[in-house]
Amino acid sequence: MTNTATSPLLDPYSSGSLSLPNRLVMAPMTRFRAHEDGTPLPVVADYYAQRAEAGLLITEGIWPHRRGQSGWRLPGLETEAHVAGWRAVTEAVHARGGRIFAQLMHGGRQGHPRSRLLGDIPAGPSAVPVSDPVHVKDGKAEAPVPREMTADDIRTAIDDHVAAARNALRAGFEGVEIHGANSYLIHQFLADNTNLRADVYGRDKTRFAVELVTAVAEAIGTHRLGLRLSPGNPQFGMSEHAPAPVYRALLDALDPLGLAYLHVTDNDDYPALADLRPRWNGTLIANVGENHAPTTQHQGERVLTEGHADLVSYGRAFLTHPDLPARIAANDPLATPIDMEHLYTHGAEGYTDYPTLEEERARQLTVAATQ
Repeated sequence: MTNTATSPLLDPYSSGSLSLPNRLVMAPMTRFRAHEDGTPLPVVADYYAQRAEAGLLITEGIWPHRRGQSGWRLPGLETEAHVAGWRAVTEAVHARGGRIFAQLMHGGRQGHPRSRLLGDIPAGPSAVPVSDPVHVKDGKAEAPVPREMTADDIRTAIDDHVAAARNALRAGFEGVEIHGANSYLIHQFLADNTNLRADVYGRDKTRFAVELVTAVAEAIGTHRLGLRLSPGNPQFGMSEHAPAPVYRALLDALDPLGLAYLHVTDNDDYPALADLRPRWNGTLIANVGENHAPTTQHQGERVLTEGHADLVSYGRAFLTHPDLPARIAANDPLATPIDMEHLYTHGAEGYTDYPTLEEERARQLTVAATQ
């Protein structure tokens, strides 16, 4: 499956509002390259523009309002400064022919007063804290017990997503991905141990997700909206003893909306891609690297040929190989290591200084010529 002339990862894809030159999607990855107020740093435009050959770019998680901020120096889409900062990013991507969606990520219970602009206790579906210490702006601290969201809090969180989605379009994004995965707010409503509510949002764990997605879709159009899910993902102490019926019900409710795409992270204990693909009639993006080794070319090709997805998202491979489509075309081993020392720092080092294959080869020729 590694014949570069026929790799399905490089096939164009067109469906609905998506018209992509290849089936490689850059997965959202938190990188902490924002000012303290949440405005993306100028280097963020360089980072995404370098990777514009992807079929589709999805940004790191962006908080829709400081009420949902989960970490210090994570970016936001609340203020005019945020919109202007992200507009510089989308313009840089578009100048290189790319397409980019903004991922909206509300932290819910995730966060700490020392890592939030409001300096307050975060709120989630129930008063259940994260089990492990959490990152704050000056180190780590014990996770606070979150405040249980009221009905007004839930309505406000939905409104915040709607406002941020509109800001994303003003900033020039093609669309928005709502983060319903990896322990953040929607996932907290879907999971057993973080949603202990006795009201309608507890009796029907899909209700909040359906209401939020529907509200954003009505505001910006279903063709501009994607959703990411990670059924059964245990990150940050999440527990879902029987995810299949919950996520089947969620897809049954959302599939008729005709979203731009569904982005699903697979799981060893619950093979979500195989189970949910028949329930989703639209575009499906698969991620098979979460909680595993980085996704290889062969793994991505297999997901497509087995019919479990239309597109494949790559995280770490795109981080260290900004020209990933060209690397796939050249059957490159994708072996560039991650600069772990600078992974979550705030500058260009370990962020925009990874070489392209062309640069690597030119460097090798230069070295050979001097020997």
